[in-house]
Amino acid sequence: MPATWTSPAMPAEMAPALPTGRGALSRAVIAALRGEQDSLPDAWAVSPAAAFGEDLQLALYVLYELHYRGFEGVDEALEWDPGLLRLRQALEDRFLTALRRETARDRTVDEAFGELLVEPVDHTGSVSAHLEHDGELWQLREYAALRSLYHLKEAEPHAWVIPRLRGRAKAAMVAIEYDEFGGGRAERMHSRLFADLMKDLDLDPSYGSYLDSAPAEALATVNVMSLFGLHRALRGALVGHFACVEVTSSPGSRRMAAAMRRLEAGPAAEHFYTEHVEADAVHEQLVRREVIAGLLEDEPHLERDIAFGADATTLLEGRLGSVLLAAWSRGESALTTPLISAGAGAEASMPGARDQGGP
Repeated sequence: MPATWTSPAMPAEMAPALPTGRGALSRAVIAALRGEQDSLPDAWAVSPAAAFGEDLQLALYVLYELHYRGFEGVDEALEWDPGLLRLRQALEDRFLTALRRETARDRTVDEAFGELLVEPVDHTGSVSAHLEHDGELWQLREYAALRSLYHLKEAEPHAWVIPRLRGRAKAAMVAIEYDEFGGGRAERMHSRLFADLMKDLDLDPSYGSYLDSAPAEALATVNVMSLFGLHRALRGALVGHFACVEVTSSPGSRRMAAAMRRLEAGPAAEHFYTEHVEADAVHEQLVRREVIAGLLEDEPHLERDIAFGADATTLLEGRLGSVLLAAWSRGESALTTPLISAGAGAEASMPGARDQGGP
């Protein structure tokens, strides 16, 4: 599957290594990126794959990553390879169809966000509440390792919607993104703050370093941003995703900051979440009153798409939370490969990695 033209591959310090495949689809994609395979699976090979499964989600994640930093040693021209794009479309169709089926509620924006704006009394099933009150340090480290796939991307997937907005919606979106990227100061970029958090927790802060450790449920929470962001037709869903994250971030960040204090994770670890308590409370108002309202003013037909984006986000976050809490309740790791700590002997109290259970 040769590219039509070649360009330099990303240097090792800029891009992560390719992960290990988890099934026929992801192995084929990775082999193609290494130049070891000329043919790719067709749509018929994708159709039986589990939409939320390890194989499909990893294959999709790897293909999406070509639009971010790419991978070490992989030709950058493959970002637009027609064969890879055809396969990506088939994978996306499976994923998007499953998301629409699982969130088939056809709701208005008010219906979708009304329940998100009310802090629940019962926090059963909440990962942040568990970590605040009962979580152990090894669980906090696992959570941070998995979330690094999301937070080290900053707000990059959401930035794709900016040229697809206008007026109030665009102005407010840019204002929020400006804050996410540190207000013009590199040391205050939220991705940099999360990397500092990882250092406090004795984790590797390198971009993409925990891709091989992430189960499908964690990959899906990142893939949905890329799916919505890369398609103009899904701009309403991306705004719904972004709004859902901002609306629910502040109370969750407050609980996570408390967890960091209780477990003495370190000042940078606590600061990342205290920073988000206030910032995201402001962002929540902006995204609802200006981004969503402005978009609906311009394109009222996108209301159901905005609600779908929020519902899809809630669905995938719930799936990830269930996997984490179920594994931790058994005293087991929720990761597919064990964490490696720089601290001598730190792994003695860590559980082993979970069995991936096939593709």
